Amino acid sequence: MALNWKLVIDSKDAAALADFWAAALEYEVEDPSALIEQLLNAGHLGADAVVEHRGRKIFRGYAAIRHPDDPFDTTSGIGQGRRLLFQDVPDEKSGKNRLHIDVHSAPGDLDGLVARLEGLGATRVREIDKGPAGHWWIMRDPEGNEFCAA
Repeated sequence: MALNWKLVIDSKDAAALADFWAAALEYEVEDPSALIEQLLNAGHLGADAVVEHRGRKIFRGYAAIRHPDDPFDTTSGIGQGRRLLFQDVPDEKSGKNRLHIDVHSAPGDLDGLVARLEGLGATRVREIDKGPAGHWWIMRDPEGNEFCAA
């Protein structure tokens, strides 16, 4: 039986990075506010574990995004399919990523994709052109995590 999984990305500002990646991938930011309200009302969660972001209550230091076509739990907002979770960590990013995301453009629209990603806060690092084997840009998200636009 295949296992479910999510990709967890360390961050300095989980909510802001989730916003970037949701826009970049055209995913939806998960809304855990109903679950948070339940936990707060039942006394299972302290107010210090919650912050407000874009008018919603979220768990301090955590934010997630999910594919808009995948199922999700309506109470928790947690996606049950393709999902990225961002978690704040105290240490700075160091070194090259050992794992990265490739964002694919529509056929023939790499320039448009790169421009859109830059408009969201990404930066270009280096262009790679292998001719028939592929053409892509190595980029960085707003926190410096490398990814490819292909």
